[in-house]
Amino acid sequence: MTRPFRFGVVAPLMTDPATWRDRVRRIADSGYSTLLVPDFPLTQPAPGPMLATVAAQTDLRVGSWVYASPFRPPWLTAWEAHSLSLLTDGRFEMGIGTGRPGIDDELRDKGMPPVPSSERLTRIRETVRALRDFDGPDRHTPVAMAVYGPKGRALAAEVADTVTFPLLYQTRAEVARLAKDFRADPKIELALAVPVIGDSVAPHMAPPDADTAAVHAADAPTALPDDPAAAAEEIQRRREEIGFSYFIFGADFAERFAPVVAQLAGR
Repeated sequence: MTRPFRFGVVAPLMTDPATWRDRVRRIADSGYSTLLVPDFPLTQPAPGPMLATVAAQTDLRVGSWVYASPFRPPWLTAWEAHSLSLLTDGRFEMGIGTGRPGIDDELRDKGMPPVPSSERLTRIRETVRALRDFDGPDRHTPVAMAVYGPKGRALAAEVADTVTFPLLYQTRAEVARLAKDFRADPKIELALAVPVIGDSVAPHMAPPDADTAAVHAADAPTALPDDPAAAAEEIQRRREEIGFSYFIFGADFAERFAPVVAQLAGR
């Protein structure tokens, strides 16, 4: 099955709130399906209030990209996710992962104990289980998982609706290998976050010191050319060859790539 394209935008709040809200409205008017916010504590407001604000002022779907399980007790995360799903009339998507590199240092800085890697996936499983209990039989809050290792991929195959891979420098062939098993499951949507556009790196989607030349040299799927026409061709190639149908850009490129969205969304 070939899924139709949809497009999301990661839009952290890095300005004053009024300027951010104006940007959100422009994104909504450009044909994107989903607005996403990262889970970087204390660098911006908490994801829940931000997403509720977006859903109240636009028709966009909203989502976390992604909740870091080491920061979050499973029951509390599930309650927040279910609440957002309820208040947005089903437009919330819970993205969750095991945490970015260096997250143990972030936890220590905030007076929290590091979470062993073996426990992080357990927290995700418990979060999804609690979310399904909250949702009950009449609601299904979509779950997006960012996974890499075999245990994470196995859990995603079991509980996720959308799957992405938190990779920056991996080659196209390596990413295609990771996506192969998920591509065979028609229930799972494959998502690709693209933090590198040309020589620019999207805030909170990759480290600011990311080597963009190395990403392009590796032919990594996490980069696109900054020319919209060339990017549109490459996006279609990645769906055909790897199976990605949900593409996520940084907010700084949302307006530039609006013609790509107009051309491809829903096709």
